[in-house]
Amino acid sequence: MKKNNRIPIIMLSISLLGFSFFYLFPFIFSLVYGLTDNPINMKFVGLKNFIDLFQNQYFMLGLKNTAIFMVVSVPLNMLLSLFIALAINKLTKYRNQFSIVFLIPLVIPSATIAFFWENLFSVNGFVNKYLSTFGMDKIDWFQSKYGMLVMIFIFLWKNIGYNMALFISGLNNIPEEYYECADIEGANWFYKFTRITLLYLMPTIFLVLIMTFVNSFKVFKEIYIITGEYPHESLYVLQHYMNNMFLSLNYSKLVSAVYILTIVIVFFVAMVFKAENKLAEDLRS
Repeated sequence: MKKNNRIPIIMLSISLLGFSFFYLFPFIFSLVYGLTDNPINMKFVGLKNFIDLFQNQYFMLGLKNTAIFMVVSVPLNMLLSLFIALAINKLTKYRNQFSIVFLIPLVIPSATIAFFWENLFSVNGFVNKYLSTFGMDKIDWFQSKYGMLVMIFIFLWKNIGYNMALFISGLNNIPEEYYECADIEGANWFYKFTRITLLYLMPTIFLVLIMTFVNSFKVFKEIYIITGEYPHESLYVLQHYMNNMFLSLNYSKLVSAVYILTIVIVFFVAMVFKAENKLAEDLRS
């Protein structure tokens, strides 16, 4: 082995060892709790804990709300991020300034974000004061059926800037000559957008899709700070269920929920990679 190749291999080995010790091995060994009745008796029950999850009203409520949140927020985040990236990429002046405005939410601490949104949407907050000028009654947004809309809004506000930066990077990698050739051929904006921009942005789009899907789970942090362990049913997501199982030391249900969530995430990411590989093969052929 060449001496120059030893350092990268050693560094990767150390990283892999740390990942395995702190994440992979505990995750694998925790399956024991999912297959037993409780950590004390350790009686083997097979898949009973996993089956019981789908008969648990709180798990199903969290699963439903999480699915609704992702189906709405992930595509909406990607569309808005792409639109903003296209708009900023067309600017000739103040491009960096506009980009920074959308990136600011990424560096604000979660506690500060939670405090801001809690005061904005509280009963006596700015939103209710503004709506009261039109004769509308005050709404406790975080304790009403509109809580999901607020959660989606917070997620979009916090994550659009990150996806926007990824899209801008992808747009800058598209050769300008492609657009010039299309202009010479008399192509309209729709043709250039669908046959050039979207086509060559596909790798970035798949990356943004995965990152948005993963980041959608992180909105729980702000919601938890604002609403606590037991929020309104419109805001109760899977992370609430798992957190409450942890606090009640119900490791069997906790591990079962974690494994089901992990399977869903792995399946989703695998399908995205499969679709990306198929698209790449179609483009080469």
